[in-house]
Amino acid sequence: MRSIVRGLGLAATTMALTAATAVTAVGTADAAPTGEARLYAPSALVISLVDGVDPSEGIIRAVTLSCMPTPTGTHPDPAGACGELRANNAKFDQITKAGSAALCTREWHPMTVTVDGVWEGSRVSYRHTFANRCALHNGSGTVFGI
Repeated sequence: MRSIVRGLGLAATTMALTAATAVTAVGTADAAPTGEARLYAPSALVISLVDGVDPSEGIIRAVTLSCMPTPTGTHPDPAGACGELRANNAKFDQITKAGSAALCTREWHPMTVTVDGVWEGSRVSYRHTFANRCALHNGSGTVFGI
């Protein structure tokens, strides 16, 4: 009877070591990116436009923007948007407050822009509400010109 118990214990130990080795091998393969992946910190954003103040009110449009290693995504001008983000160190408030000198009516029909994702390896989340569509177009820069 002891030999059966000892045999089962040995089998369980062997299986545990095999599983640990397999998990360790997978973990180390995923943890060490090679080549070009290590050269750039990830920068991938989802930019959305909402008709209203609350994002749950309904997204009108959402685009993706990836800036490293080259600007890509569904954004209408990925190169311009990435350039604007780099020029402003991804300070979204500087982009939304940089608007043109054009005058807009004082109509309150809020339009909200949101950004969620990663910029140069750091998590970002941003939301800004413009008074109306005119204010959005005059003060949103290339990044929010979606």
